[in-house]
Amino acid sequence: MSLLIKNGRIITAADDYKADIFISGEKIQAIGEKLQVEADQTIDAQDHLVMPGGIDPHVHLAMPFMGTYSSDDYASGTLAALHGGTTTVIDFVLQTQGKSLHDALSSWKGRSDGNCYGDYSFHMAVTDFNEHTAKEVGQLIEEEGITSFKTFMAYKGALMIDDGQMIGLMKEVEEKGGMVTVHATNGDMIDTLIAKHRSEGKLSPLYHYLSQPEITEAEASGRFCDMADYTGVPAYIVHLTCEGALNATRRAGSRNQKVFVETCIQYLLLDASLYEKDFDGAKWVMSPPLRQKKDQKALWSGINQGLVQVVATDHCPFKWAQKLMGKDDFSKIPNGHPAIEHRMELLFSEGVNTGRISPNKFVEVTSTNPAKIFGMHPKKGCIAVGSDADLIIFDPHKEHMLSADTHHMNVDYSAYEGWKVKGKCIHVILRGKHAIDKGKVKIEKGYGSFIKRNKVSKVV
Repeated sequence: MSLLIKNGRIITAADDYKADIFISGEKIQAIGEKLQVEADQTIDAQDHLVMPGGIDPHVHLAMPFMGTYSSDDYASGTLAALHGGTTTVIDFVLQTQGKSLHDALSSWKGRSDGNCYGDYSFHMAVTDFNEHTAKEVGQLIEEEGITSFKTFMAYKGALMIDDGQMIGLMKEVEEKGGMVTVHATNGDMIDTLIAKHRSEGKLSPLYHYLSQPEITEAEASGRFCDMADYTGVPAYIVHLTCEGALNATRRAGSRNQKVFVETCIQYLLLDASLYEKDFDGAKWVMSPPLRQKKDQKALWSGINQGLVQVVATDHCPFKWAQKLMGKDDFSKIPNGHPAIEHRMELLFSEGVNTGRISPNKFVEVTSTNPAKIFGMHPKKGCIAVGSDADLIIFDPHKEHMLSADTHHMNVDYSAYEGWKVKGKCIHVILRGKHAIDKGKVKIEKGYGSFIKRNKVSKVV
């Protein structure tokens, strides 16, 4: 099949121009003004933007957590992503303590293989670093194309590793050509505060927020930067939420260290006042929690200053019945919220249309930077001859409202119910196929392909 996209305004991380795009098979074959080619299908993109498909490097699909599973599986999650303009996601494989990394990968492949609509890859979350795990790191990088290894500085007894294990993993990953990413919050401080609030009978969702003050994230982010600097490993902080943690990366920069930073769409738009809505605040119980408006300002500034390279989602949805597991105790509320479908449209509406960021910066933080950082560029994240034909055709003027009644995520409430958005994905092209056509799904489950990623360069 071949496809011609005509008359679009092409936006990349670096460029902004009018041209046609000719696609044959899975690749972009030609870009130019008024292309004279024969195509099986033509889409007129007049008055629309043509941008690279979004890459969300932080999602949790069908993830076991707190005695349940996140409610979007690989089919519903990747399809919802496509509806919102995200063509590739990177999910997290979670090692079970006492078992191997390959054992975990086998479990996750059992849920993902053949079930994805969009393209996908994996990070490997290391929860039990030892001499056997160390031997697996190189195998995963060389054989599986899994080049990023996540660590947790919280969730003791389940996911957390100590600083000695962190250093050991960093040295191994650095030697083999990978990257270490981190959930940077001080788990010991948080556990102490949770126990304190519970003992005082303070059990509402507000105390989830109050158990994770800014210092718990700022301290852990600084400590992670120090360990990464000592080992020389390429380093990436996931879901950074606050000014204090961002300042830790600023200080790292003063010693000529580069630490990549990801924030998420919710931390740019929502704040901790939502936790005052009695148990309804459980909809926004996530870790780290929502912060203050001053932190939103810092994060928007960080994007424009180049301190924040990626806007992701940490998509980890739970249905309301699952959230009710913690109705009498905030510490039992499954952590996570739904956003995989809305990231691109919300960021364009609240970022580009308000003048906070440029259209080029939008593409940079939603697609190009994730592709470069995680070893998928130029296959993904750009519009270039020879690259995968992953494209969105976007109407920057179309207004619509977000609601659980209309979204495609497998969750029965919306974290953005009634939010008015300006800008909508009209067409989504995935590896040359017209995947979403004005809300209609044109591909089958299983079209999504696993993406093996390249080794990580220290200079991205």
